[in-house]
Amino acid sequence: MAQAKKIALYAIGVFVLYTIITSPARAADLVQVGFEGISSAAQGVGEFMTELIN
Repeated sequence: MAQAKKIALYAIGVFVLYTIITSPARAADLVQVGFEGISSAAQGVGEFMTELIN
């Protein structure tokens, strides 16, 4: 099982590097979308906590 996990992690790493090398603009867009999603989620949690206190 550990060997399969290691192989899967290696394959994902190779895929990420391939994506970044072949289309860096698209990779940057995907990272930006990911960070915007995280930011939006954190903002929603903050608003929820603020409403609980008020």
